[in-house]
Amino acid sequence: MDLTFALLATAALIVAAVGAGIVLRRSQGRARTVDSTEIVDPRRLGADALGEQATLLQFSTEMCSRCPGVHRMLSEIAGDRDGVRHLDVDLTHRPDIAQHFRVLQTPTTLVLDRHGAIRTRFGGTPGRAVVELELSRLQEESARA
Repeated sequence: MDLTFALLATAALIVAAVGAGIVLRRSQGRARTVDSTEIVDPRRLGADALGEQATLLQFSTEMCSRCPGVHRMLSEIAGDRDGVRHLDVDLTHRPDIAQHFRVLQTPTTLVLDRHGAIRTRFGGTPGRAVVELELSRLQEESARA
């Protein structure tokens, strides 16, 4: 094998890996609006009810290092807002739920409206301001309805 070819191939692999890393990093923690007709049943998740205004549904696993921090943040946000509930579902022993909601990474957070429809999805660690903005948007929509 020619040394020049080997160096060029290595450089191309490094550029491709860095590019893929940048794309993945930029998509982490960003809100994606979801147009879902599915209504989430809280009993399937091991909960008795959803929030009166909105629900922050977090999917975690036992080995997730970022999940406890996201759990604290989402619990604080839900505690500060009337009618908002935070549910944390551990997917470690529930691959059926992970497959149903297409969870490919943890934490993954879904914002549900008062009826249980999925409105927003966060892959990775969401920022507090973005979550609060999504909840404000939902609460404004339900006040107009």
